[in-house]
Amino acid sequence: MIRRTVLTVCIAAITGCNFAPPYQRPATSNPAQFKETQAPDANGEWKPAEPRDDQLGGNWWEIFNDSTLNDLESKVADANQNVIAAEANFRASRALVDQAEAGLFPTLTLNPSATRSRSSAAVAQLGGAGSSAGGANGSGTGSTTSPTSGGTTTQLGGGSTKPHTIYTFPLEATYQVDLWGSVRNNIAQNRFNAEASAAQVGTAILTNQSQLAQNYFELRVTDELRRVLAASLEDFRTSLHLVETLVKNGIQSEEDLAQAQAQLHSTEAQATDLGIARAQYEHAIAVLIGVPPAQFSIPYERVPLNLPDIPVGVPSDLLERRPDVATAERQVAASNAQIGIARAAFFPNLTLGANAGYESTSLGKLFDWPNRFWSLGPALAETIFDGGARSAQVNRAWALNDQAVANYRQTVLSAFQSVEDNLASLRILSEEVLQQRAAAEASRRAVELSVVRYRNGVDSYVNVITAQNAFLNSRQAELQVELRRLVASVSLVNNLGGGWSSSPLAKVASGAQPLSDNSVAVRKTTTTAQAETAPISPPNPPAVVHDFEPDEILKLDDDAMRAPPQRHR
Repeated sequence: MIRRTVLTVCIAAITGCNFAPPYQRPATSNPAQFKETQAPDANGEWKPAEPRDDQLGGNWWEIFNDSTLNDLESKVADANQNVIAAEANFRASRALVDQAEAGLFPTLTLNPSATRSRSSAAVAQLGGAGSSAGGANGSGTGSTTSPTSGGTTTQLGGGSTKPHTIYTFPLEATYQVDLWGSVRNNIAQNRFNAEASAAQVGTAILTNQSQLAQNYFELRVTDELRRVLAASLEDFRTSLHLVETLVKNGIQSEEDLAQAQAQLHSTEAQATDLGIARAQYEHAIAVLIGVPPAQFSIPYERVPLNLPDIPVGVPSDLLERRPDVATAERQVAASNAQIGIARAAFFPNLTLGANAGYESTSLGKLFDWPNRFWSLGPALAETIFDGGARSAQVNRAWALNDQAVANYRQTVLSAFQSVEDNLASLRILSEEVLQQRAAAEASRRAVELSVVRYRNGVDSYVNVITAQNAFLNSRQAELQVELRRLVASVSLVNNLGGGWSSSPLAKVASGAQPLSDNSVAVRKTTTTAQAETAPISPPNPPAVVHDFEPDEILKLDDDAMRAPPQRHR
């Protein structure tokens, strides 16, 4: 029986125990398909790609086929300061893993010292030949003694009060045997936290890349709005010229002229005001790529606002493709390991200690063989009473684990919701944009008819202004719908994970695989000063009117400048 007990203790000392609960990923309710991918076709231009017919690559923005966007997105992982900060936080987490793994090895301490001391006469008279246990300062209740690293003292001679010097060269080794798995669980907890931190780097990259894409499309739509306003201004100037001609001929009143001028100047103010939004989008993009706004500009360029087919996949894919979901899941694993650490505190700590070295009153004889000392032995420490502190720590660990599980499940549900929201937006907006285009076309036709009726003296100029403003508003509304579709498509890519994968997290956290922008994080960072600069952009660039053909809102010819027939009264 005694042999069996000793054998059990030896096996426990060698292999150790682990009081952490067996970890399994928390169960979630995953639908077989996204609800919005099964919705009836709205006869729009957008549809989700078939599940698993393709996967979003690391450079997901390339599906928009915009070279300027490609160039800007490639700089985010290198120069965005939020990404750099997240990557530094990961390196700090990885350092904690290395620090925790040091607990698997013994600690060696070398503490050489030289101490000169003198005992008082009163102490020397207490007992000349006796020896006593000393403290750290080497003095006791008997004769003067010499300290060693183990806390024991050596008698120097009875009744002596002469000053003397003690030279010591101790080497101490300590090792805490991980009987109950607290060291291993501490390593596991820090490793899981490092994996969560690596996933947070992926979140930082994806978030900033998505924000850049949204700002870029907002800037391009702003440019398109300026183009529409510039085209409308050309037509309004033509209309104003027509009214001026009619007023000079005495056919129309000054009221019509004032209305035409008011319409023109109001539209000019709208075009000028768009410069504010464009400048802000441009500045935001500069910050996202780590460049001072004063050193960055994006020239005007008319680009097609086309939507790509986005591979959606199935809901269960999000558990592997979204970095925020991976972060929440790794935090659950870390909290599970913390339970094992808290439980292990109920059991004694076994520490193996050894020290050896030399001590002498003569530096020249310090390393003589007779001046050696050593000690070796285990130490077992157990807390007998703590007022329930350890039980409270265990209860806290379980509560934090429950919280982490709830946070993970909420993150998964939010991930499903965000994908469904953007799928619904794209489906409905694909129908809305067709309706808005039809409204714009009808408004354009109304402008043509109102101009003809005004020129023939049938309608007043108020009808022309109303029709022109309705057409302009329809074109602006159409562009806003196009922008919402582009933003929704970028958000969908973001919510699908943007080509990110959780598979390399364990290798990254252990140091076996470096962070890379195609897996979980970031390439080698560069300083802001190394970022490419561009010419300074004016704060409010003028509306572009010469590098495109304006929309034909008014179809006027030479006859439009002629006086219309007299009105019948």
